[in-house]
Amino acid sequence: RAWRGAFTDLETRALDIAVIPVDAAPLRFSIRTLYKEDFVLAMRPDHAFRTTPTLDCYCDSGHLVVSLTGDPRGFVDEVLVSEERSRRVQLTVPNFMFACAILAETDLICAIPRRFAAIYAARFGLVIADPPLPLGSFPLSAFVSKAALSDDGVAWLLDRLEEVGSLVGGS
Repeated sequence: RAWRGAFTDLETRALDIAVIPVDAAPLRFSIRTLYKEDFVLAMRPDHAFRTTPTLDCYCDSGHLVVSLTGDPRGFVDEVLVSEERSRRVQLTVPNFMFACAILAETDLICAIPRRFAAIYAARFGLVIADPPLPLGSFPLSAFVSKAALSDDGVAWLLDRLEEVGSLVGGS
């Protein structure tokens, strides 16, 4: 995962705080869950899924996957396997902003975080829809080494992150 190096960077003090989508870390780190996030589907307004929001239509659609490593298999595929289904991944991109730009110009569909979609989908002319099956959720958590917490500035910033997290959904 893209954030695997974050704990090493925290230990070496290359980073003071890492905000990453996990909820567990080695004991030497302090963790604060900022909020829980789930996924929606983003697509062009004329996408077939909007008029036929079924699991069949979803699986038959062309999919875009956000993957920093380019791996086309993601958490959605794991959910689909549990339902004995699969999808057609046609493209991977490294981040959600790039995904939105591509979705605006193609007939692909993509699972993106709900809060990200609320902020950016309309800017790209995209619509959002709930997926036809539960895709689960994930925590967005702030991690800091316990040694770094003795720094008043780091402690202050961590408190501000927690405040912002409570404004966008709480934990």
